[in-house]
Amino acid sequence: MTDFEKRLSQHYDELKWLYCELYNNDMQAFEYFCSMLKRMWQERRDILREFDEARENVPNWYAGNDMLGMMMYTECFAKNLKGVRSHLDYVQECGVNYLHLMPLLDSPEGRSDGGYAVSDFRKVRPDLGTIQDLADLADDCHSKGIGVCLDFVMNHTSEDHEWAKRARNGEKEFQDRYFFFDNWSIPNEYEKYLPEVFPTTAPGNFSWCEEAKKVVMTTFYPYQWDLNYANPTVFNDMTENMLFLCNQGVDIIRLDAVPYIWKTPGTNCRNLPQVHTLVRIMRMAAEIVCPGTLLLGEVVMEPSKVVPYFGTVDKPECHMLYNVTTMASTWHTVATQDTRLLKHQLESVFALPKQYVFLNYLRCHDDIGWGLDYSFLRQFELDEVAHKKYLNDYFKGEFPGSASKGETYNDAPELGDARMCGTTASLCGIETNATGSIDLDLTLHAFLFTQSGIPVLYSGDEIGQLNDYTYHDDPKKAQDSRYVHRGAFHWEDAAKRSDMRTREGKLFKAIRKLTEARDKYSVFSNSADTWLIETNNDHVLGIGRYYGEKTRKEKLLAFFNFSSQAQEIITDENLSEFNYTDAMTGEKFVNTSGKITLEPYKFLWLIAEK
Repeated sequence: MTDFEKRLSQHYDELKWLYCELYNNDMQAFEYFCSMLKRMWQERRDILREFDEARENVPNWYAGNDMLGMMMYTECFAKNLKGVRSHLDYVQECGVNYLHLMPLLDSPEGRSDGGYAVSDFRKVRPDLGTIQDLADLADDCHSKGIGVCLDFVMNHTSEDHEWAKRARNGEKEFQDRYFFFDNWSIPNEYEKYLPEVFPTTAPGNFSWCEEAKKVVMTTFYPYQWDLNYANPTVFNDMTENMLFLCNQGVDIIRLDAVPYIWKTPGTNCRNLPQVHTLVRIMRMAAEIVCPGTLLLGEVVMEPSKVVPYFGTVDKPECHMLYNVTTMASTWHTVATQDTRLLKHQLESVFALPKQYVFLNYLRCHDDIGWGLDYSFLRQFELDEVAHKKYLNDYFKGEFPGSASKGETYNDAPELGDARMCGTTASLCGIETNATGSIDLDLTLHAFLFTQSGIPVLYSGDEIGQLNDYTYHDDPKKAQDSRYVHRGAFHWEDAAKRSDMRTREGKLFKAIRKLTEARDKYSVFSNSADTWLIETNNDHVLGIGRYYGEKTRKEKLLAFFNFSSQAQEIITDENLSEFNYTDAMTGEKFVNTSGKITLEPYKFLWLIAEK
């Protein structure tokens, strides 16, 4: 019996049951699905099968404290895939072993939403290289111990995709792969329940297709046509596209906009039960064909909507999910210098099972949405609309005392809503040379590294790259302020990373020291206990971590001052219980009073071993 047959037999009963329940016992479609899985397994290269076997032997290989991610746009970092290959030594120097390449599959220039409108799932954008270049890069990454992550845009295709072209020409088979309607009556019924994703730049959820003389569903942008996953042919072919990318050496598949993939009239078409069925089947498909592959779910919603995408212990779905709520709450804390919301949010995260692995980040390619817990904030007499305005004014540098430099995205005045864009360094005030701005940047990174899960750097943050305003001069980008933090990587600045007189040198060295400490101590692993430390000071966040084995015990006390003023901490932690060392200076920490003073925007990592 082959490995494929063993794995298929392990999953077959559940796979068949779920598939047939979803697709009304369509055995022909199911049998095709199984034959497709076998074909994709047969096409998998021997070297990738070796990785599969090694990772199967250590199923939680991605949940340790040695993982560090970096996300980047290929064209920004090094122009093309061959350029990225030539700079892998720099990626290694950053301590990165998880490389997320932002969308690079073929998409129409000027109508791609940053690569999220794919016209061919098996072709790389010509300016970035070829599919062979992607496979070669993956091989080089693997030889250096670096895993490769790639976005799989599964909710929609570009209007230039072959399926869309044939649908536009009137072929019913391909119109059935999307949501086509003869008139606006049914779309108008959908709209009664559907929120708008981009109310300013792309209002509504449907668009008129002039060539077909029909209405088509376009949740995100008019050039992104939603796929109809109620059609098993769509699911079969899209799963095959995903597995094709895995067979090029992609280790982590980022399921983009996954909550949106099932549509039912009379609902908001988000997080429907069928979505979880599809993700569960995709998880099993990967475990059968390429078990070394991980699924990363992009669920940009509140925790109650996010956590279900992990599935259950017996029936897992995604291996990892984004911790988007902590990211937004972190920047709220920067603007307010008040940690109470962040503490409230972390309490929920710390209470989750340890096998849940989150990707944690300060900044990414996207905007910061202020989807905060306003029911919690109302006890402090904070009005949602007014508070969102304050946060945006603060990070635009328009509030007294703010040194931040950011730009709003998708401003919707009638809703009192807008999102924020900017690099970490610029939002911290480094662009304006504000006092304490580098300290704040480092404290945020230390907080990032203290959380359980996988910390992910946004390329350029390791050297404090600033906003890039040149996008205003590019007509294809000028309307999308997210490009302010999507600028070209400045290699001339990276060359200063050894010069401690520069911001690049100060940040690079300190972040590397954080990385090395995190890699060294098991207390940062997902299996460690975590809790909030009472600091008796709303400006200061305290986090405790404990890792214990028979032969080894480690404890971390971490404190973060979000205030522009020095703050005193009074903690109930017994500071003499362990022999603590300052992880950043290596000096022994002696304190019996229980009081600690932290300078403005400073942090303290106290590490102890027994």
